[in-house]
Amino acid sequence: MKNAFRFLCVLVVFFVFSCAGNRIAKTPISRNLRDKGTRSAASLVAFFMDSSPGADKAFVSRLASLYIEEANAEGLNSDAAFAQMCLETGFLRFGNLVKVEWHNYCGLGAIDEEHPGEKFETEQLGVRAHIQHLHAYATSEDVVLNNELVDKRYKYVKRGRAPSIFELAGTWAGDPYYGEKLDNLLSRMENF
Repeated sequence: MKNAFRFLCVLVVFFVFSCAGNRIAKTPISRNLRDKGTRSAASLVAFFMDSSPGADKAFVSRLASLYIEEANAEGLNSDAAFAQMCLETGFLRFGNLVKVEWHNYCGLGAIDEEHPGEKFETEQLGVRAHIQHLHAYATSEDVVLNNELVDKRYKYVKRGRAPSIFELAGTWAGDPYYGEKLDNLLSRMENF
């Protein structure tokens, strides 16, 4: 009887710990653009690759690191910016006006065929321009950039119009569901 009780206790402990180990803990991601991102580059890459398994993982990894670096420099949410890049580029499939070699990861200046969008020399400058454009939307006039300005359209943004991803709908993009689309991507990202 004593051995049977021990066996049962061991079985219960094993079951509890094996179930706990299989649960994915969802760590919330802020929807506020001025909050610090919580995901590591590896987590951002895992999220991206889950959505686009055929993508160039080395390229995605470089971008994830750049988004964290540039967002941290300007006090912005790298998770939200990375999710926006995924939405704007169709997970780096592009296909509309903007071309991958332009390093324009958020559709800056892409209006029509006469105005296909801004071009940046490097991946880092493209990410920096995206972060700086988000900075203009998320901050007031008294908050200045820490890096040299590379976003030519920064001056055209009415500062502070979008403190969260939800206010980007109707401001950054005409799509009234734009904030919800970003929210959905961030909800998925919470699993990584």
